[in-house]
Amino acid sequence: MKNYRREGSILHIKSYAFAVRITKMFLHFTENDWKLTTIYKQVLRSGTSISANVHESEFAQSPSDFASKLHVALKEANETMNWLNLLHDTDILSEREFESMASDCNDLIALLISSIKTVKKNNN
Repeated sequence: MKNYRREGSILHIKSYAFAVRITKMFLHFTENDWKLTTIYKQVLRSGTSISANVHESEFAQSPSDFASKLHVALKEANETMNWLNLLHDTDILSEREFESMASDCNDLIALLISSIKTVKKNNN
């Protein structure tokens, strides 16, 4: 099967890889504990939405639309960080798991902030 992912953008690559990790984490959790499915679905939704919005930004209609889509991705990354903290603080994620996921999420937040700033600077 041919892979059609774009390889030129570090933001595309990292956001997609994070979505894959979040999905695998969700599948692992729901196999073991269905009682918290609502929370697991929230982190799945927000964590995969980052990549969806980054990819959607590629075909934005204008620079402001591009920045807006990246801003939505940033808000989703921030929400995901909240859910990761909750999962960690309730001992669902181990320290090691949390540190790994939080590091990736924080990297995405930094990339998104930098990208948004660059777009705004270049269009003023």
